[in-house]
Amino acid sequence: MSTTDLSTAASVTVSPGRAPRRRRHGFRFWIADTGWRHVVAIVVSAFALFPLLYVVSASLNPNGTLTGSNQLFSAFGIDSYVRILSDPQNPYGLWFLNTLLVAVVTGAVTVFIGACAAYAFSRMRFAGRRIGLVTIVVVQMFPQLLAVVAIFLLMTTLGDWFPAIGLNTHTGLILVYLGGALGVNTYLMYGFFNTLPMELDEAARIDGAGHARIFFTMILPLVAPILAVVALLSFIGTVNEYVIASVMLVDVEQQTLVVGLTKLVANPRYADWSAFSAGAVMAAVPVMILFLFLQRYIVGGLTAGATKG
Repeated sequence: MSTTDLSTAASVTVSPGRAPRRRRHGFRFWIADTGWRHVVAIVVSAFALFPLLYVVSASLNPNGTLTGSNQLFSAFGIDSYVRILSDPQNPYGLWFLNTLLVAVVTGAVTVFIGACAAYAFSRMRFAGRRIGLVTIVVVQMFPQLLAVVAIFLLMTTLGDWFPAIGLNTHTGLILVYLGGALGVNTYLMYGFFNTLPMELDEAARIDGAGHARIFFTMILPLVAPILAVVALLSFIGTVNEYVIASVMLVDVEQQTLVVGLTKLVANPRYADWSAFSAGAVMAAVPVMILFLFLQRYIVGGLTAGATKG
């Protein structure tokens, strides 16, 4: 057999019960098969990374304007970082600590409350259980903007009786955030709790364990992925929340990062976009650290709860 015949035979694939089929090679076949996926991934990545690169470039631009930052990394300097960290009228460090305090406490308590509620809905049978689940989801359909006036009036009245939880207090802001903690987070945890077999609870009860011991020693370690996801979502949502924080926190020393940084660009004629970008870059560091720390839990926590209702 000649060399040509050998190469022709090698390019033919024979399947049982089918006629020989010639393998397809070449650039066009690669594009039609898998290449288009690479192209789409590159375009989506560029679309997602460009705003981040633009903000970093603007933060390193000493001019303080966005018009001078049209060319990425055309100028380098840390003037914006020094300016925002040393400005006594804009206490960035205090805003940063306030944000961390509110976000950490809100995230931790949200996880605990949501886990307790999800455990009750998943493991216990009581009157109004199904209606309660539906109500939790339906209430989340209404945006928080509708409740701003009611929250303001409520916290003003509470502040007259209990100043520690009224307006312009971090405790009051945390309580407002926790008021919506039983929403989608509870329903998300409920789906994850349902993936755990009931035989675990029954075996623990035979050994004399109560609900508290089952919940803390058995269930919580097994649902660690969804707890990490809820903690991350709650932390990010609290850090980025502006509407309620701007209404609740009046004094500059009590404000969070989002409220404080917005003042830097509130006046279009004197907007310091470079300092705003520098503050935004530094504000993203805690979120990135938390995301990297919880990365191994995120995928499993988001997908496992959708397999069983």
